[in-house]
Amino acid sequence: MVVYRIVKSEERTRDLSGKGAFIDGGRWNNPGIFMVYTSINSSLALLENLVHFDESELPPRMFIIHIEIAEKAPLYQFPDQDLPENWRQPENIELKEIGDKLIRSNQYIAIKVRSAVNPEEYNILLNPLFPAFYDLVKVITAEPYDLDQRLI
Repeated sequence: MVVYRIVKSEERTRDLSGKGAFIDGGRWNNPGIFMVYTSINSSLALLENLVHFDESELPPRMFIIHIEIAEKAPLYQFPDQDLPENWRQPENIELKEIGDKLIRSNQYIAIKVRSAVNPEEYNILLNPLFPAFYDLVKVITAEPYDLDQRLI
């Protein structure tokens, strides 16, 4: 499976540590939990980034990463019926606790979850602490990504 991630600097194209999520937390994790947020397609990866930027905060250049997850890697698809009420609201603590628990269990290299930005599509949350993570997850390519200015 190939997933996509858009990052703000060339240095981050080689970083699958989940350190950013560890420091700041995210929709599916509290600070203190390593997680790498990726998307099933590049357009969703872009949308997931754009919702976090003000026009003044846009980096001068972004980079798109194509990441391959080995087919044998254990992936868990989170059931839609188990999504908490108001799961699309930012800072939903119940969603963060679910993500924390799934990552801490260390049973899965990735969790497939609905996107709050576009619920028709999915994000893939990678667990960089999963045993043999770097044997099962590889950066295929990382390229500059110039944002179409009409999106601003």
